[in-house]
Amino acid sequence: MPTPPRRQTENHVDLFEYQGKEFFAEYGMPISPGKIAFTVDEAVAAAEELGTPVMVKAQVHTGGRGKAGGVKFAPDMDAVREHATNILGLDIKGHIVGRVWVEKASDIAEEYYASFTLDRSAKKHLGMLSKEGGVEIETVAEENPDAIAKIWVDPVVGLSEQAVRDWVAAARLPEAAVEGSVDILQKLYTAYTDGDADLVEINPLILTPEGKVHVLDAKVTLDGSSEFRHPEYEQYDATQTRDEREAAAHEKGLQYVGLEGSVGVIANGAGLAMSTVDVVNQVGGKPANFLDIGGGANADVMAGALEVINNDPSVKAIFINIFGGITRGEEVAEGIIEAMKRVSIDSPIVVRLDGTNAQEGRDMLAPHLTDRLMMEPTMLSAAEKAVALAGN
Repeated sequence: MPTPPRRQTENHVDLFEYQGKEFFAEYGMPISPGKIAFTVDEAVAAAEELGTPVMVKAQVHTGGRGKAGGVKFAPDMDAVREHATNILGLDIKGHIVGRVWVEKASDIAEEYYASFTLDRSAKKHLGMLSKEGGVEIETVAEENPDAIAKIWVDPVVGLSEQAVRDWVAAARLPEAAVEGSVDILQKLYTAYTDGDADLVEINPLILTPEGKVHVLDAKVTLDGSSEFRHPEYEQYDATQTRDEREAAAHEKGLQYVGLEGSVGVIANGAGLAMSTVDVVNQVGGKPANFLDIGGGANADVMAGALEVINNDPSVKAIFINIFGGITRGEEVAEGIIEAMKRVSIDSPIVVRLDGTNAQEGRDMLAPHLTDRLMMEPTMLSAAEKAVALAGN
């Protein structure tokens, strides 16, 4: 994989293609005119306004749309209606298509690939460019890694025009595409940094028969933690794909990702939550979720977390794994005790409490321990207990 894998649990906001293109357009990149449509009639009206031929493209937060029949060329209005009818409601990898992007069709001479993301190991931004666009870049990386030209950018130094020109030369793009590519790649980097994105990707970046370089597709993931700098990003958050559990957690301000196991996980801090998920797997169980309550574990936060997990019918046991830092052990214990008064819990709970004032917290929990609320001294023993209870 050429792109460093992003943990699913990070706070990120994935944009639909049309939103990504609108995002790119704000930074001066050339995109094709298009309109979003939620019904067949709206798709037809959009095509009438744009003029055929057009592309009718499913809008879902996943790849593989073309292979699934979600991207179709429409030379006339009858084809627009036919394709919109077939695509709306289509299931693409578990995502039901609820909207289509109707876009003016483009003539293509060549297709390229371009992206920026963060290379955590290098602590720099990573740019990737290839003249083999239009296909899955993972396939290119596996079968012909030399076809991908990479550039690492120090965020303090930034990306110079000369560095971009050298990068384009390393990718061996044709002369006709050089100037247009240099311009778009500089703007793509600006969009990535100024827009607080985790990933910006164009596949394909095309060269038209007239010699113009043009953005034909857009994949954008924004850093959700940057929303305080970008209040306009609220519109994107509203269109995120979430199941019922994730939607309920989001409303409570909790960082939650639904999984498919039977052990509910609550932890304070993303790193600890990921480790908790891992240790549940390690001892033979399957986590039902990732849930990070952050630095606070007061009654309101804990009650909200327990309510979300309790409403998941697949959960058979709950593992609360807390390591106190700024949050003290007695505060955590008080939060758990009070939360259990507010929420009627169906599943047994196993608590591991360590860190600041952990013994005080354990002493507070001790009188409340039953066969429904248990405490274990270590993360491993708590995971084993929760997995065993889930199995029963």
